[in-house]
Amino acid sequence: MSNNSPHVIQGQTVAMPAVVRDASSGTAMYMVDATAAQKLVPDAFEVVQAAPGQTQLTIVIVDYRDNDLGDYDEVGIVFFVRPAGNPEAELGSYIYKLPVNQSFTCEAGFKIWGFPKTVEEIDFAYADASATCKLTMGGKHVLTLTVPRGGDGSTPDTRAVGYTLIEGVPHTNDFTRGGEGEQTVGGGDGVVLELGDHEIAEELRALGLETATPMLSAWSEHMRGSFGPSGKL
Repeated sequence: MSNNSPHVIQGQTVAMPAVVRDASSGTAMYMVDATAAQKLVPDAFEVVQAAPGQTQLTIVIVDYRDNDLGDYDEVGIVFFVRPAGNPEAELGSYIYKLPVNQSFTCEAGFKIWGFPKTVEEIDFAYADASATCKLTMGGKHVLTLTVPRGGDGSTPDTRAVGYTLIEGVPHTNDFTRGGEGEQTVGGGDGVVLELGDHEIAEELRALGLETATPMLSAWSEHMRGSFGPSGKL
């Protein structure tokens, strides 16, 4: 059962669904070893193999400008999973790490959806044809990702599903995403990933990302979306 009731976070009411009205976002998608990836995913979920022995890992960078949870930046490390032992279940995203740079969205994301948010140092820099995001945690460099920026494509609002744990219990939530000023670029053209000395960087390095070529990158100049309530599986 999903809980559509509003949530009170730091004295502010967050209604369901929480709405993103404007943000810029970039992604870089990689293929990594499925067995190694599974070690980073809770036993409640299993990574989905996009090719024999391989699963997808996506690094997502988001600059939120107009959002029910505030104006903030975010970096996500995302795997694609389904509930363990249920091959007929819907494919969805499992967010392994989701650092942000504001406390309100950190608390709201964790309490409402079970997102693994922490407050960290995130810096965005824009050029005409690229966007760069640097993530620092505990004074250590985690990663810096540059992706191509531009495009005149658009995406209608499209439903997807996410999987999380809330107090150890598997949950799911529906979300929507659409956008304007979008492009998808095949391969690694224009993508630069620099890994630092933080333990998360070492985990990504162990998955082969330091030398891997992305399957694709994507950019949305004006992303929009919504996040519905969480419900137990």
